[in-house]
Amino acid sequence: MNKDITLVIMAAGMGSRYGGLKQIDPIGPNDEFIIDYSVYDAKKAGFTKVVFIIKEENYDIFKETIGKRVEQHIKTEYVFQTNSILKEEYQNLLKERQKPLGTAHAILCAKVKVTEPFAIINADDFYGKDAYVKAADYLKGIEENQYGLIAYRLGNTLTPNGSAKRGVCEVNEKSELVKLTESKVILKGDKAEVEPLEGGETFTTSKDTIASMNFLLFDPSLFPLLEEKMDLFLEENKNDLTSCEFLIPIVLNEYIKENRGKVKVIETSATWYGITYKEDKELVTNAIKKLIENKVYPKKLWQD
Repeated sequence: MNKDITLVIMAAGMGSRYGGLKQIDPIGPNDEFIIDYSVYDAKKAGFTKVVFIIKEENYDIFKETIGKRVEQHIKTEYVFQTNSILKEEYQNLLKERQKPLGTAHAILCAKVKVTEPFAIINADDFYGKDAYVKAADYLKGIEENQYGLIAYRLGNTLTPNGSAKRGVCEVNEKSELVKLTESKVILKGDKAEVEPLEGGETFTTSKDTIASMNFLLFDPSLFPLLEEKMDLFLEENKNDLTSCEFLIPIVLNEYIKENRGKVKVIETSATWYGITYKEDKELVTNAIKKLIENKVYPKKLWQD
């Protein structure tokens, strides 16, 4: 059984302005961020380290705003999402690109700090206590080439305030991922309307359809796979490097299609929350307040 497990938090999409991180908003009673609850839940579930993937230019403000709050409770490391890990020819071609290259690229940048089984999450998503417990249990017994995905019901991840990007999952009878389709999804009454982002016809599905929220579970065998797929992706998209994105669902779909391993789909009883639209903040704040009232969290984190 593996004892050390790491939580990798993708935060390079956060921009800085006005002396703070513009995509970070307090949602707890003592100005806690979603990311504070993520680290708290992970530590309680048995994670032993957290690695933040950030932009290099945000290091000082990120460490001052978030890092100092969690460093005293769990081993904390930082890596930068940078194109310096790529071949020189692609570094030159990407010099004018402003936005990060995508989630799969971000995870590959964490290779230098991650040598144990690990989970990845988005920095601005609230995943819930049970999700981290399920993730930790799986990672402590993870086998090579047997990855995992913490799954939610699609209807429980959508906002009434508009469409959102979600990973719609096709799952077999063994609870293994068959295909992950990045899509724009919007609630339509008691159904969900799904528009695949890479083309294909829009379709309607049940709100009980399994969805991925980028809470994924890996062992370090992922990194050589990412390196291999990164080279292929950049070569295939070398004429479109200003807008293409190297996303982890692309890698997982190819991994499954090529019969290189399995992705176990692990459903959680936790509720996902996020702030896609400004109107969503009140919903998240009220949800946290209720969880505190129900003694899931202390009123002030780390004080229990």
